[in-house]
Parts: sequence; structure tokens; C-alpha cells
Amino acid sequence: MTPAAAMARLKDWWAEARANGLFWRGVALAAVIIVLDQASKLWIVHGLDLPRLEKIEISGIFDLTYVENRGASFGMLHGLRWLLAIISLGVSLGLAWWLGRLKRPIAVIGVGLIIGGALGNLYDRLAYGYVVDFLDFSGLWFPWVFNIADAAINVGIAFLLLDAWKTGEGDKAGAEKSSEKQAQ
Repeated sequence: MTPAAAMARLKDWWAEARANGLFWRGVALAAVIIVLDQASKLWIVHGLDLPRLEKIEISGIFDLTYVENRGASFGMLHGLRWLLAIISLGVSLGLAWWLGRLKRPIAVIGVGLIIGGALGNLYDRLAYGYVVDFLDFSGLWFPWVFNIADAAINVGIAFLLLDAWKTGEGDKAGAEKSSEKQAQ
């Protein structure tokens, strides 16, 4: 693809995205997640001074525990900061491209949550070299400590799965109705 063709394609995408009201809702949701994620991390690090305290016991099932996650989800790919940053940015850009064309509200919610979570953690990775995690549900036998961005990504994936299921159900129902009409 030539640079001129790529620029024309980008302009076409932007015109479609700008006209799509769901695109702006997805962007707004991503922005809200980024703000909530970063505000919570600032409060944890500077307000509560959790890095010094290490842990605040809240209840038998939930605590605030300070963890510097230098890997991806649940500590995988430990120490590959720049690779993880590039992957996060690439995924976010790809999802933003898709978001500009999406017409299904449930999918838009999922994509907005994932973009917001990915960019929230990307900021940490670039600014500090690690992601701040602090939500600890080990009292429920969940061994990983996570943050709002991580939760948004996982809930976003659940929304995409729900959308895929509902879309599949709609396609299946439509195919069944079409088969019934043909049989008559």
C-alpha cells in the first residue's frame, strides 16, 4: 500500500468514526477508565503510601497489597517492558480502528474498557518501568494482585464474549427463520 493510499484509508476511517456516535462513547469510556486507574494508583502510592506499608488488611477476603508488576497480566513476560509497551500500544490502536466501525453497543463497551485498561497500564510501564497493582482478593483464593486497568481489560473481554455470543445467537435465529420461510 502506498503512503497516499494509506492516508486515504485513514481519512475514510476517521470520517466514519467521527460520524459514529458509538465511537465517541467508547472513547469516553476508555478515558474514564484511564482517569480512574491513574487516580487510584496515585492515591495508593502517594495518599496511602502503600509502597511503605506494603499491605493494609481490610477484611478476610480483601486487602490492599502493593505490588510492582514488571510483567504482563499476572506477572507473565516479566522484564520485557518495551515489548509489552509496544504490544499494548499496537493492541490499543487496532482496537481503536475497530471501534471506529463498531455498531454494536455491547462490543463498544468491551473495546472501550480494554483500550482504557491497556493505556492505563501502558502509562505506568512507560513512566515507572512497572505497573502498580494493589487489589488483593487472596482471601477468596485468587492469588493475583491487580488494579483497575486489569479489571477493565478482563471485564471488557467478557463484554466482547457476550457480544460474540449474542451476535451468534442473532445469526442463528435469523438463519432458522430463513430456513422456515424456505420450507413453507
